[in-house]
Amino acid sequence: MFEIGKRIKTLRQQRGWSQGDIAELLNISVPAFSKIESDVTDVNISRLNQIAETFGVRVIDLISTQVEPSQSLLDELKEAKDTIVAQSAKINHLQEYIITLYEQLQKKQAQDIITG
Repeated sequence: MFEIGKRIKTLRQQRGWSQGDIAELLNISVPAFSKIESDVTDVNISRLNQIAETFGVRVIDLISTQVEPSQSLLDELKEAKDTIVAQSAKINHLQEYIITLYEQLQKKQAQDIITG
């Protein structure tokens, strides 16, 4: 058994989509999609094509035992990584600014105490 439904469920969950979201995109009922995801219903090639397009993967990704990420998924991951790197740089800069400001305030407070 290919466990296509399991792969479909994994892809759906990775994207944070509900069964209702996918059922609507596929123009089928939620119970019908649930049966696909549970491997209760066999899926024809036309439906496999539709599901693969919905997730941005190839049909082979749904039926093979080794799922390789699609180019669109790799692009999304690279974009997310780049965003995280950029945000981390901003956070590091802000952290340095706050530390410098704190140190300056401590020095000023110490000078005010000394000068009374």
